[in-house]
Amino acid sequence: MISKKMIPLVNNNSVIRAMFEEGKVMAARYGAENVFDFSIGNPNVPAPDEVKEAILDILENEDPVKVHGYMSNAGFEETRAAVADNLNRRFGTAFTEKNIIMTVGAGSALNVLLKTMLDPGDEVVTFAPYFVEYGNYVRNYDGKLVVVPANPEGNFMPKMDEFAAAITPATKAVIINNPNNPTGVIYPEAVIREIAAVLETKQKEYGTVIYLVSDEPYRELAYGGAEVPYLTKYYTNTVVGYSYSKSLSLPGERIGYIVIPDESHEAQEFIDAATIANRVGGFVNAPSLMQLVIARCVDAKCNVEYYENNGKTLYEGLTKAGFTCVKPEGAFYLWMKSPIEDDKEFVAAAKKYNLLMVPGSSFAGPGYVRISYCVSHEQIVRSLPKFEALAKEFGL
Repeated sequence: MISKKMIPLVNNNSVIRAMFEEGKVMAARYGAENVFDFSIGNPNVPAPDEVKEAILDILENEDPVKVHGYMSNAGFEETRAAVADNLNRRFGTAFTEKNIIMTVGAGSALNVLLKTMLDPGDEVVTFAPYFVEYGNYVRNYDGKLVVVPANPEGNFMPKMDEFAAAITPATKAVIINNPNNPTGVIYPEAVIREIAAVLETKQKEYGTVIYLVSDEPYRELAYGGAEVPYLTKYYTNTVVGYSYSKSLSLPGERIGYIVIPDESHEAQEFIDAATIANRVGGFVNAPSLMQLVIARCVDAKCNVEYYENNGKTLYEGLTKAGFTCVKPEGAFYLWMKSPIEDDKEFVAAAKKYNLLMVPGSSFAGPGYVRISYCVSHEQIVRSLPKFEALAKEFGL
């Protein structure tokens, strides 16, 4: 018999993953070229050439014991130093290797951070719509996710009065995802400053420590020269979880990192605890080969223009067909309004045209759907007649 804690997770298995699996079945049935799977954020863009070159060189020339063996739970010193130096050059920070913990992607980074900071009953605030796994991650450590309602009239920027009202003496952390999955919007500096001001006020009011958790798998995917603020510069008790899954097209390699700044509350104690959480959570350490690759490729660039072009083509095609969409500013998701109230019913109808999307209700954003456009540009172009037919079915 499975645990009581797992039963709701099994019953509410990720809609994203379910759609992804359904897409594979449909591809086998109808042919992959006839199925338009926009369900999951699995990058179509190859990893940069220097990643492949680094892997081959490391396997040929590095000590196999080092390449495949254990290291400190926080990761190789040279990799952590390379990450810290990269951040310092780009954002004017002053991190050293001790501020960096290498992790098994951003998912493990968030779990390590939450395990380190949460006691049972502690609250974690986030903004709707939000990445579906946040609730599961918080519940892993018997915390409670508190959701600030979506603000579609304000381009999904949080309303500060509602945000402030959501914070209580039990609030231990706030999670922000920027650029945002699923909306594709970027929280600008003005919004970040407002969030930081609310948190500073609430810390003083309650005499507590409230962490701002910056979830950053899409940091590098910002369009038109848009700036994504680096949150440690705006709020002292910020910690960061990062992933190379999207920026270097390495989602299956599971490599990322945590940043814990020296100026955050009792930083060394937090660093020590998070390092142990990395181990006892079963991760032990981030993959050794990929850590060595990142040390060499920390400055590698992703093809942002590819995603930007995909987003532009899809946005223009769908709005021309009559759909209402949020214009993407970053990440690689299009947030589209369902023409009917029931977004799940709309998603089901789209399957008749072999279009696979994720209902917005899975992200606490009912009435919308998420379309992941990290696919080939050809797939997007070929899908547009299908979307046009779907629009006509709903009278658009």
